Amino acid sequence: MVLVAPREPLQLQRRRVPELSPNEVLVRVRACAVCRTDLHVVDGELPDPVLPLVPGHEIVGTVEAVGSEVPHALIGQRVGIPWLGWACGRCSYCTSGRENLCPEARFTGYQIDGGYAEYTVADARFVFPLDRGRSDVELAPLLCAGLIGYRAYRAAGDADTLGLYGFGAAAHILAQVAVARGKRVLAFTRPGDTEGQEFARRLGAAWSGSSEELPPEALDAAIIFAPAGHLVPKALVAVRPGGTVVCAGIHMSDIPSFPYRLLWQERVLRSVANLTRQDGSEFLELATRIALRISTRRYRLEDANQALEDLRHGRIEGAAVIDMEAS
Repeated sequence: MVLVAPREPLQLQRRRVPELSPNEVLVRVRACAVCRTDLHVVDGELPDPVLPLVPGHEIVGTVEAVGSEVPHALIGQRVGIPWLGWACGRCSYCTSGRENLCPEARFTGYQIDGGYAEYTVADARFVFPLDRGRSDVELAPLLCAGLIGYRAYRAAGDADTLGLYGFGAAAHILAQVAVARGKRVLAFTRPGDTEGQEFARRLGAAWSGSSEELPPEALDAAIIFAPAGHLVPKALVAVRPGGTVVCAGIHMSDIPSFPYRLLWQERVLRSVANLTRQDGSEFLELATRIALRISTRRYRLEDANQALEDLRHGRIEGAAVIDMEAS
């Protein structure tokens, strides 16, 4: 599926199998989760995508061929391809463990063709070996929803009571991680989304309610997954003095002005950007030790536009996944 122009439906096109550079691998795509970032790219909310573009950056597949500088032992292995597709390795960010901020970084499904396709190419240094204990469809959401959720979780600090605003793909994974670590999770959904609130409770949330409500207790930290800037002041009100509010999305609507008293008492407002390979290694290892329940809805490749539309309107419980075996 190819994005030819922003704000237009994806088109199904036949292309040649991509050729490899020395450091690259050719991956036969088995599954690719559908991320809200894909929506931001398709809707023209992220600047300067490389067009025409194959979206998708939560990719699970099998290595079919390798470039001249990649070990042949990688052929046949199942791997995951995440959002961060390349970084320079030389700048001050890369050399200090912050390759997610590399000014030359390139991203899968944005500047590099992604996984809404039968085959894709990736830099071998930016793919992850995957545990064989889960299906391709279950693993795909871990490659972004899981990874970004984990980075946001670490940015929230040592919070015993954690609020999650927007209970979609990322929050439904992170809630389980937090509960497994003994945290108390409070979930906030769109107003009136009683099904989403029940879903959160089934996954271990101690309370769930509307994002327009105050929680029944003060939060140590809040993570905002919904791309809605108006939630920032609400989250600041909900966290206790010294608490942290983390904005976890790559795109968010404008944050309205708010009085300084909401930030006062050493509350912290911060963002997370992208991910590092270290994040990936840590989280994927953690995911093998937690009995995560990954809720998915499967789509055929030719139904990618419908998957995006369902995501846009909040019709998915958990994560949408393009399954190459679906019929």
